[in-house]
Amino acid sequence: MLGALPVRVLDDRYRDEVLDLLDSAPVSNVFVSSRVHAVGLDPGRLGAQMWGYARDGRLASLCYSGANLIPIAATSDAIRAFAERARSQGRRCSSIVGPVEAVTEMWEALSPYWGPPRAVRANQPVMATSVPPMIEPDPAVRRVRMEEFDIIYPACVAMFTEEVGVSPHSGDGGVLYRARVAELIRAGRSFARIEDGRVLFKAEIGAVTPHACQVQGVWVDPDLRGRGLSVRGMAALVRASLREIAPTVTLYVNDYNTRARAAYQRVGFTEVDSFMSVLF
Repeated sequence: MLGALPVRVLDDRYRDEVLDLLDSAPVSNVFVSSRVHAVGLDPGRLGAQMWGYARDGRLASLCYSGANLIPIAATSDAIRAFAERARSQGRRCSSIVGPVEAVTEMWEALSPYWGPPRAVRANQPVMATSVPPMIEPDPAVRRVRMEEFDIIYPACVAMFTEEVGVSPHSGDGGVLYRARVAELIRAGRSFARIEDGRVLFKAEIGAVTPHACQVQGVWVDPDLRGRGLSVRGMAALVRASLREIAPTVTLYVNDYNTRARAAYQRVGFTEVDSFMSVLF
């Protein structure tokens, strides 16, 4: 029971209830679910607060409030309550991300107070596959080794800057981003094709739950784009991920990136949902 308050910060006492709600949509919620599966709900470990919205005294909706603000299973009443809490404490996130309808409604409530965003990605198809690709995988794509950090890191920075529109070195000089890249390498979730010290293709598995994993950071050397490296590289990553990491592989992509969407479809991904991102 959540008590009388409609919104409250949840702790580990609510872990099972939160995971039940998250895992009811394991593909759409993979990022937040991966964090809760890994570290629970204590804000110090989670690196965020998990807000819960109660209906009739029971948990009905969630909002992850950290570097990203992410509404989950959120009704209109919950969104209004979450937006009011976010507004009252001031903007602490760098983006609002989640299902299109929920983010649209949350941004309508917050936009008068949080000012113009840096960018709005209004439609980002969520894609998933649980079937090994029919495409022949690139045999040269493999897990990155820690001693290759200085080789892979510039490609990661280039991808982030191209995709997000700002450098990951902004703010702290890249300390947190370097740590995250290293963490994924150590976890065996960074994949690349590297030849003679040059990264041709790379991607990471950024989030993992017992039900799904999420691909991030797909990048091909700009001089080599249009040659099919991403298709065969993704085929290799998907095969390895289905075999060794999770039973479903998912990602989300900007709707205007027609080349990437076509490549993912060739690998076997299908569209299962649609996200929206408001970037600050």
